Amino acid sequence: MDIVFKIGMLIFVVGFIFYIVEVFRTSVAWGIACVFIYPLGIVFTIMHWKVARNPVLIKLAGLGVMMVGSP
Repeated sequence: MDIVFKIGMLIFVVGFIFYIVEVFRTSVAWGIACVFIYPLGIVFTIMHWKVARNPVLIKLAGLGVMMVGSP
């Protein structure tokens, strides 16, 4: 099960990087704010759901795989 957890973590990290890229594509100010102030990432996700939808779903899929693979 340890390998399943690591695969889930990898999926989550890929989703996180994809999310940060999309945030910076929207605005550099949003990007800096989301990197340093986590709650603003939630605000960004709500305000820009069409942009943030795919990265958020990838992160959630990674979390799901990690939960399945956790001991």
